[in-house]
Amino acid sequence: MSAFPLREFASTAQASVDSGPQFPNEPTSIDETGLGMGFIADLVLKVIYFNGTISAQRISEQTCLPYLNVIDKVLQFLKMSEYVDIVGAEQGFGERAYQYVTTLQGSRKVNEVLERSQYAGPAPVPLASYIEMVNRQSIGGMTINQQRIREAFKDLVINEEMLDKIGPAANSARSLFLYGPPGNGKTTIAEGISRIMGGSVMLPYAVEIDGQVIKLYDPLNHSILTKPEMRQDDTPAPFGAVATTVPPAPDRRWLHCKRPRVMVGGELILEQLELIFDPISKVYEAPYQMKANGGLFLIDDFGRQRCRPEELLNRWIVPLEKKIDFLALQTGKKIEIPFDVLIVFSTNLDPKGLVDDAFLRRIRHKIEVANPTPNEYRDIFRIVCKAKGVPYSDDGLRYLIQEHYFKVNRELRCCHPRDLLDQVLDEAKYRGQQPQMNKELLDRACEAYFVKM
Repeated sequence: MSAFPLREFASTAQASVDSGPQFPNEPTSIDETGLGMGFIADLVLKVIYFNGTISAQRISEQTCLPYLNVIDKVLQFLKMSEYVDIVGAEQGFGERAYQYVTTLQGSRKVNEVLERSQYAGPAPVPLASYIEMVNRQSIGGMTINQQRIREAFKDLVINEEMLDKIGPAANSARSLFLYGPPGNGKTTIAEGISRIMGGSVMLPYAVEIDGQVIKLYDPLNHSILTKPEMRQDDTPAPFGAVATTVPPAPDRRWLHCKRPRVMVGGELILEQLELIFDPISKVYEAPYQMKANGGLFLIDDFGRQRCRPEELLNRWIVPLEKKIDFLALQTGKKIEIPFDVLIVFSTNLDPKGLVDDAFLRRIRHKIEVANPTPNEYRDIFRIVCKAKGVPYSDDGLRYLIQEHYFKVNRELRCCHPRDLLDQVLDEAKYRGQQPQMNKELLDRACEAYFVKM
């Protein structure tokens, strides 16, 4: 059986707003869902049980499965098995309005089902369908030219040499190592690359493998562009009526999202890179790299995680080399997942103390994000002054650099203009003054911001 229904994808009316990937067609039978009758019956039984009383229409909405030829067949099966009963009807939907409850026998059955899994959300898609979709919308097909790079970073002070390094790294769709002193924009560069990637992906709510559910959609890391609505015209035409051609409805188990941008920092632990099994709900949570498929995965503050850098690096050896990842179920079964991710390591620690040559060889691009030059520092100050409504002063900047940088042997950082001007605004507001780059406010800002050595 094909991972997707054998019919073509949904019509261009349901195409993504950016001419990106389209929704798969809604399944027209239980077989086309890629899920077995038993799995869907268990899911529907849990939905009825948790809701108490619910109509067939609401069941279809909650499971994201079509009523006709799927939910109606499952409800017939559950009723014949005496697991559910009809207790009334809503208005306006015909048989879809029938209200269902679990029977005493159904309650016993649902307790057995809940021992296996408490998942009762949108129906998952088969693992094979998910893998096929990831391959269809791979980031490897992107082409990022010089114009797009310069457009994406036009509001930042970045020299041409740096831009010409970022472009090929983004095009590689593989891996990038950003290193250098803190506060110079490594995270900002990674975010800029994710904007350059643009485009969109189709993402399922959840994935099914061997009856197990892996939750994939994460509102913290995924931004929905289009969420298909349930269509109400899937009832058969009356006998003798002229048939009309209706474009296929979209499969509501999928979401149209921006390319993922997953960012983690020092809080990352190795367990979050594996399938996370909840022993209470008996449901898996997808690891970060799986949530990032088709987009960017930034490991910020690399080297400051609670696990040793060597352990983290060893975890990435195979995915970086083969573009696939292996995850283990509680049963011990290993599943193969695409690793279609631009992974970015960002650190302000010395790379030589973190990684060995074997790992660096597997990192496609290495970029040092150095301190700004005095001219670049001035350009950043001008931009930030304009954004914050503080009049820019060359004299004030010369005083700042001479007294608070050169005299104390302090390095320039890209983040300092923003942070120091925030301090200036705080000081001026407290004293009832207009914010400006004068000696008094700059001295107070530096005293509050910098730690005396």
